[in-house]
Order: sequence, then structure tokens, then C-alpha cells
Amino acid sequence: MKNPFKKGSDNTRVDAKENPLNKPESQSRADYQHYIGRKLLFMAIMIALLGLIGAFIVTIGPLDISVLDVYKILLSSFFPGYFATEGLPSQVVWNIRLPRIIAGLMAGFGLGICGCVMQAVLKNPLASPFTLGISAGANFGVAVAAVVGVGVIGGPYLLVGNAFLFAMLCALFIIALASFKGATSETLILAGIAINYLFGSLSDLFKYFATDEQLRVMVSWGMGDLSAFSWNNFLLLLGVFVICTPLLYMKANDLNIMAIGDENAKSLGIEANRVRMFSMLVASLLIATIVCFTGTIAFIGLVAPHMARMVIGSDHKYLFPASGLVGALVLISADAIGMNILRPTMIPTGIMTSLLGVPFFMYLILKRKRKEFW
Repeated sequence: MKNPFKKGSDNTRVDAKENPLNKPESQSRADYQHYIGRKLLFMAIMIALLGLIGAFIVTIGPLDISVLDVYKILLSSFFPGYFATEGLPSQVVWNIRLPRIIAGLMAGFGLGICGCVMQAVLKNPLASPFTLGISAGANFGVAVAAVVGVGVIGGPYLLVGNAFLFAMLCALFIIALASFKGATSETLILAGIAINYLFGSLSDLFKYFATDEQLRVMVSWGMGDLSAFSWNNFLLLLGVFVICTPLLYMKANDLNIMAIGDENAKSLGIEANRVRMFSMLVASLLIATIVCFTGTIAFIGLVAPHMARMVIGSDHKYLFPASGLVGALVLISADAIGMNILRPTMIPTGIMTSLLGVPFFMYLILKRKRKEFW
């Protein structure tokens, strides 16, 4: 006679393969690897696109240079005996086009990762690298240098030095204010809005009294352009990247935990206010360095993290580098279009990033399946 209790237990047994909550360990591991693989594949595609588009951009411009000549010029530095090139094409490639592409890659990557960090620590999808008034401070520094002629550094670095100084002063003032009143995301946002209006008004005041030449300098710098970047600035910008980028990436896990709320993060051993202040300070240093060489390039820090988040999710270990890669791709593409769409006139990079980025961002918003970005 069969045991009715045993029979009942057999009938109520649930196959592990049918119950998604009781998957075999090997299946769970395979699902996780597939989940991570999609993120890595996206970043690999972004890197490949950056290489391909960058290689194409260096061959186009107002001066007609063939693809073969461009790569002969590039190879001549490594193999001078085999690829000897000289003259105007060589100067254009090495001193104009290649530095501009390098500047676009570094500035786009930096703005992308800083936008990702600021949206995380401020818990605001509209946060960008200029939320804290860094851009307004840099504009005011340029206005002081252009109109009054006073700066911390003289000579050709007058504008650059003032832009960096006032950008960092704005960031430090807001961080100090937030530290005094409590470094909540609301405090940082409100202080940033106040600083934006204050230094925006001061810059407009200087524009009102500026001469035509001074006004041209202020307006052209405020539009954002990569042409001011040169090989002389490369090591300085690279050094700031080498310092700031790893420090920000080290906080990726903390930012993931902070997404569940400051109190919950504190219960897990994460001091949210300290992480928020540290991240904002490092991001401000990186942004100020980029802004002082490129001017105000809008929209990259806002749109790049959203584009990456829609594809790979909100895990900052992967969202952080993906946002930088998307930002670099958008920036060099917009700059190339601005250089060549109305030859020989070059449209400033900051204008093109907004003209191209806003419609594409609106398309992504209308097509998204989720109700929220977070």
C-alpha cells in the first residue's frame, strides 16, 4: 500500500526548472553572465564606434586631404624613414584636426561621467555638470579677464586661468554652504540655482559695459569650442583625468546603495552626505578643468547618462564608463558636423551639441517603455 503522505508530497513537488525562484545555480550564473555581457557588449560597440568615427573625422575638413595622405602623416611620427610627409597638410592634421578630436573625446567622456555622478548624488534626472553654477562661474571669470583684464595668470592663459579659478570658487562655495547646512541633494540644487542666477547676472552686467571686441570674446567662449585646445594643454588635462576618474569610479557601489535612500544607505555603513560631498568636489575639479579649455558645451552631461541608462540600466559600475563613452561619441560627432556642414564657416561645438542632442533626447523620451528613468 502506497503512503498517501508520500504521494501528496510528490504531487506538490515543484520542479526547479519551472519555478523561477528556485533556479539551479548554474542557470542563475548563466543569466547573470548574460546580463553583464550585454552591458560589456554595449561598451565595446561604443569604443569601436569611437575608433571608427574618430578615424573618419580626421580625414575631413575644409582642406581637402585624402585618406591615404592623412594616415601617411599619422604614421610618419612612428616611422619617419618610411612615411616622410611635410607641408601644410601635415600641420593641419597634427596641429588642428587631431588635437580637436582628442579634446572632444576627453571633454565628452569627462562631461558624461560627471553628469552621471551628479544625477546620482543629487537624485535628479535634470542634474548636469553645470547644476552647481560651475558654468556660470567660469563665464564670469572670462568676463572679468576680457573686460577688466585682471587674472590669476597672465599672457595667453588669462581667460583659461580665470575660468578655472571662478569655476572652482563657485563649486567650493556651494559645497561649503551645503556642508554647513547639511549636504542633502535639495540643499546642493538650491544653492546651485542661486549661484547660477548670481554669476549669470554679473556676467550680463560686464557684457553691458563691454566693448565690441570684449563682447565678442565673451560670447564666443560662452558658446563652447574645441579649437582652443592644443597639445600644450594635453598633459594637464590628462593628469586631471588620471586623478579624478578613478576616484569617482571608486564610489560606484556607494552610489548604487544611495539610490535606496540616505537612511537605508547609512544602515549599510555608507555615509551618504560624505560620499555626496566627495563626489561633487572631485567632479567639480574635473568639470572646471574641461570648461576652462573648451568653454561651455551644454547638454552632453545631461543627455549622455540618460542615453546610457536606457540601454544598460542604472548599475553605476557599468553606467559610469558607458556615460563617458556616449558623451565622447556625441561630442566628436557634433563637432565634426559643425566644422563641415557650412564650409568654410565653423559652427561652435556648444551650439551643435544642443541642436543635435535635444531632438534625439526627446525621441528617446517619447519612445521609452518605462514611466521613469530611475
